[in-house]
Amino acid sequence: MKCNRLTLIGAAIAALIVVLSNMFELDPFDRLVELFESVEQYEIDEYFIAALVFLLFWLADLLLLKREQRVEAEKIKIYKAMIFSTQHILNNFLNQMLLFKMAAEETPGFDQNVLNMYNKIISDTTEQIEALSSITEISEQNIKKAVLPQTYPDKTA
Repeated sequence: MKCNRLTLIGAAIAALIVVLSNMFELDPFDRLVELFESVEQYEIDEYFIAALVFLLFWLADLLLLKREQRVEAEKIKIYKAMIFSTQHILNNFLNQMLLFKMAAEETPGFDQNVLNMYNKIISDTTEQIEALSSITEISEQNIKKAVLPQTYPDKTA
């Protein structure tokens, strides 16, 4: 119903014009013809038609722009929901991996280089998640840049 609001308003105004025209015995079309005849001497009646055509196309352009803006807003909403869900899943995964790290640290003779590599992987993953969630202008290029390893900053994947 919300999408047809202007149609309903237009129908109500059209019905009001018909009712008022019949009540007061007015003929809006004759009044319009008289208006065009009165401005004929100034040769500006052609401009009315041109203005009407321009206004119709301008209105159509505004409607298309509004539709595109709604689609883009929906894409952003979906992207943010996806990022939130991804963060939730990965944070759960990282928390579970911490249990393995704690077990590895308590295991005698466990290779410290493996623990250092583990810490680096967790740190890089956390940075990438934060970079994804901090994107302000959502585009394919910005998303790719956010997840690229920082050792290759000029690569655009």
